[in-house]
Amino acid sequence: MTHPTARPALIDGFGRAVTYLRVSVTDRCDLRCVYCMAEKMVFLPKAEVLTLEELDRISSAFIGLGVRKLRLTGGEPLVRKGFMSLVENLSRHLASKALDELTLTTNGTQLAVFAADLARLGVKRINVSMDTLKPDLFRTLTRGGDIGKVIAGIEAAQAAGIAVKINAVALARDNAAEIPELIQWAHGRGLDMTLIETMPLGEVEADRTDQFLSLEQVRRELSSYWTLTDLPLNTGGPARYVRVEETGGRLGLITPLSHNFCEACNRVRLTCTGTLHTCLGREDASDLRAVLRAGASDEDLVDAIRHAVDAKPQGHDFHIGRGEAPATRRHMSTTGG
Repeated sequence: MTHPTARPALIDGFGRAVTYLRVSVTDRCDLRCVYCMAEKMVFLPKAEVLTLEELDRISSAFIGLGVRKLRLTGGEPLVRKGFMSLVENLSRHLASKALDELTLTTNGTQLAVFAADLARLGVKRINVSMDTLKPDLFRTLTRGGDIGKVIAGIEAAQAAGIAVKINAVALARDNAAEIPELIQWAHGRGLDMTLIETMPLGEVEADRTDQFLSLEQVRRELSSYWTLTDLPLNTGGPARYVRVEETGGRLGLITPLSHNFCEACNRVRLTCTGTLHTCLGREDASDLRAVLRAGASDEDLVDAIRHAVDAKPQGHDFHIGRGEAPATRRHMSTTGG
C-alpha cells in the first residue's frame, strides 16, 4: 500500500498539494482583541455551528485525502464545550500514522487547565497568541485580558512537554517598540516567536491603517543590532524563518501584505459553520455543513472537498489603506486564525 505522503491526494488547479487543514471549532472567545473582533460581537447561534461529530467527520475526510497536519483554532478553541473529546477522537489519526501533527492555536488563558491532557493526547506543539508583556497594554488590546493567565498557561504547556511558539501581531502604535523585548523574552524561555502583519480581515472599530507595520521594516531594524540568519525551514505555514544569532532563537515573519506567501500555499480553512475557505484573503466559500446535513455519504463529502480545492485561487491580493473596506467582512474569529 502506498504511504499517504507518497502522492498527496488533494491537488489544486495550480498543482499545489493541500496537506494542511485549519479548523475553527468555535467563533467564541474569552478575549476581545481589538484587531480581531468587534467590541460587541454577536456570536453565532448554536444550530449554525458544526457539532463535534461533524467537525470530526470533515476533518477525518481531509485526512483520508492526504492532509498531514491539522490545526484546531477558534475563536478560542479551549472555550468550546467538549473540545477535549474532539481532540481525543482526532488523536486516533496520530496513532494510525495517518496524521503527522495535531496542534492548536490558543490565546493561552485556559492552557494551564488543559495542557497536561493535550500532551497526553499527542499534541506536541501549540501556538499562543500574545502581543505584549505589559499588563496594562494587554488588558487594553484584549479588552480585559490578564497576561498573568497567559504566561501561566505557557509555563504549564512547557512543563507538560509541549513546544510553544508565540505569535504576535505587529502593531505600529502599540507594540512596535516592544518587539525586541518580546523576542528576547520568548527566546530566553526556549520559545519560538513569530511576528505577523495586521491583515485587513473583518469589520472592527480600529483603523488598521494606523496600526500596519511592515515586517520588512522591522527586519531591517532588527538587523541593525542583531545578526539574522535565514533558515531553509518549512513548517507547512506561511512564515519565513531566521535565527537570531545573539539569542539563539528562531523568529518567523508572516508578511501577507509586504511579501505574500501564496506560491507555496498548502492549506485550507474550515470555519466553525462548515464553510471551507481555500484562501484567507478571498470571499470564496464551499458549504460543507449543507452537504453533511443533506445526508451526504462519505463519497459525497469527498467530492465536495475535491471540487472546492480544485477552485482554490492562485493567491490573495491584500492591501491596506485608510477608509478601505476589509479584504473580507468575516472576522478572523470565525475563519480560524
